Amino acid sequence: DDDSSAFARQRAVVRTGRRAAIDGDRANDRASERTTDRGGRCDGDAAGVPTTTTTTVVRRVGGARTVTKRNVTMASALKEKTKLISTTEEWAALAKHVADIDQTHLRDLIQDPERCAKMVIEADGVYCDFARQRATDETMSKLYDLARAAGVKEKINAMFNGEHINNTEDRAVLHVATRAPKDKVINVDGRNVVPDVHDVLEKIKDFSDRVRNGEWIGETGKPLTDVVAIGIGGSFLGPLFVHTSLRTNPEAAEQARGRQLRFLANVDPVDVARSLNGLDPETTLVIVVSKTFTTAETMLNARTVRTWIKASLGENAVKKHMVAISTNLKLVEEFGIDPDNAFAFWDWVGGRYSVCSAVGMLPLSLQYGYETMEQFLQGAWAMDQHFANAPFEKNLPVTLGMLSLWNVSFLGCPARAILPYTQALAKLAPHIQQVAMESNGKGVSKEGLPLDYETGEIDFGEPGTNGQHSFYQLIHQGRTIPCDFIGIVKSQQSVYLKGEIVSNHDELMCNFFAQADALAVGKSAIELRAESCPDALIPHKTFTGNRPSLSILLPELNAFTTGQLLSLYEHRVAVQGFVWGVNSFDQWGVELGKVLATRVRTAMNTKRTKGEIMSPSDGFNPSTTSMLNRYLAGKAKLIYPEPKDVFPCDLIEGDECRPPTSYV
Repeated sequence: DDDSSAFARQRAVVRTGRRAAIDGDRANDRASERTTDRGGRCDGDAAGVPTTTTTTVVRRVGGARTVTKRNVTMASALKEKTKLISTTEEWAALAKHVADIDQTHLRDLIQDPERCAKMVIEADGVYCDFARQRATDETMSKLYDLARAAGVKEKINAMFNGEHINNTEDRAVLHVATRAPKDKVINVDGRNVVPDVHDVLEKIKDFSDRVRNGEWIGETGKPLTDVVAIGIGGSFLGPLFVHTSLRTNPEAAEQARGRQLRFLANVDPVDVARSLNGLDPETTLVIVVSKTFTTAETMLNARTVRTWIKASLGENAVKKHMVAISTNLKLVEEFGIDPDNAFAFWDWVGGRYSVCSAVGMLPLSLQYGYETMEQFLQGAWAMDQHFANAPFEKNLPVTLGMLSLWNVSFLGCPARAILPYTQALAKLAPHIQQVAMESNGKGVSKEGLPLDYETGEIDFGEPGTNGQHSFYQLIHQGRTIPCDFIGIVKSQQSVYLKGEIVSNHDELMCNFFAQADALAVGKSAIELRAESCPDALIPHKTFTGNRPSLSILLPELNAFTTGQLLSLYEHRVAVQGFVWGVNSFDQWGVELGKVLATRVRTAMNTKRTKGEIMSPSDGFNPSTTSMLNRYLAGKAKLIYPEPKDVFPCDLIEGDECRPPTSYV
């Protein structure tokens, strides 16, 4: 605990020093700009990180306020050994270049046809226009120089070659191997893992075919048409994103006719209720996704659903109605699942990168057929190959990753909005939230050195045009938030009403094109006066513009392009981490809460078994003690009833309790 506190203080002082230096160096230069309509800067922070700065540290000692000056020197010996990217000439060149960009405005930059032509990259039909980023040819050249200085190409090669680039867990990072063709060779510790991948894929194909054609039947002889996948985090968000993307694709929907796929992630019994409501145990197949088969939330949900099945169909039904995705065959068998019905995945596949493994491929193949999902793997692999082989200047993941880094670490933008103009990508932003924020939400380098620059982005988003009526006010006239606009040329569904001037999809895409320009160009007071806008309203109707975005166009949204999009975002995140020098493939930040929850769980059991409330002697702070007691006081029964299986009302139909149909 003392080490952790010291570390936290050190990092806070470093960042305070950075901000103090930046504010002091740029106060005069920025003063006039802040009064103009340039916009575009996310906050007062930028790069330009000094290795030694002077900062003011305020402390309270015995109630007295003391102010001292301190020289902040970054652990110089360690820095010299590990060399944070902020110490390089390339980083310094970009930091200096920010002042040049501050003298530009996107309304002018996007009028340059030569620049606009250069700021387009196309890869296997994925078209990306980044002309509305606050960047020039010089910016891009400097960003690519920074990528080379950080060894991005070498790190890409190391990842594809199976080296243990996840240093804190001593693991390879090879989600790309889960979509590699059968004839490829990808070695981990001297062993080609591609045959192992295809052994699992063949097992998935065989099993999903047998379930779909009625050869594999349930305990009562009925075909299994309903699938519930139990998992959390990457075992849920990635597969749900792909499922949502394909549901209304005509070819995929035809393959899914008569079937349904649901996901159960949250340990909240409400999620259990909604996931199982309306399902018949006789026709339900359950997939339990847990690598170790010990994930607390997942296993409690699995035990709950197992009880639901056994109560209706008997003890033996578990072997026919439940399968597992896990490497712990001992616990799988103890749970009651036949180990032969366990599908493997590997420690070199991180949870948030696992959708192309059995984690996603099994439930999605059961829903859409293996052939459809094979196209998904092919799309992801196509982008993988583009990432591995294209030069930086034509490389989509590298370019987009470097632009995101530019926005975060140099222009001070802490967030990114992911704005798909198709309802089918409604679950893309939640998935990328985990992929990006769990990967790059780090405060130390791979070597453990506190960083003196910002990393990571706060990702959020909503499909257009829903988002326009939600948070676009903020991105147009409030904080500057870089945006990813994603559009589809050919809609999954076509509607064109007689008498309308455009089709429904064209109406949607008109907004796609207009919003990016509105953010870039804005609207000035001069334009408003020319429109006879009342003077009192001019400040309210002025749009500064100069707000960065990029636009991605897919020819259509199908299994192949969904795979491309997934891979694009995965590798974009990796590029940022490679340059920042963080480990994008561990997630130690999720552990502490789990540990503390174990302590709360023990106390909860003790109090509700004995009928007691919390006291200071239980070791919780006063705030937590009070909240726990308020929670306990609100329970209908403080003391747990005699042990028995209790389900939410809407899981069991009876004379006294019937499920609400609205849960379906």
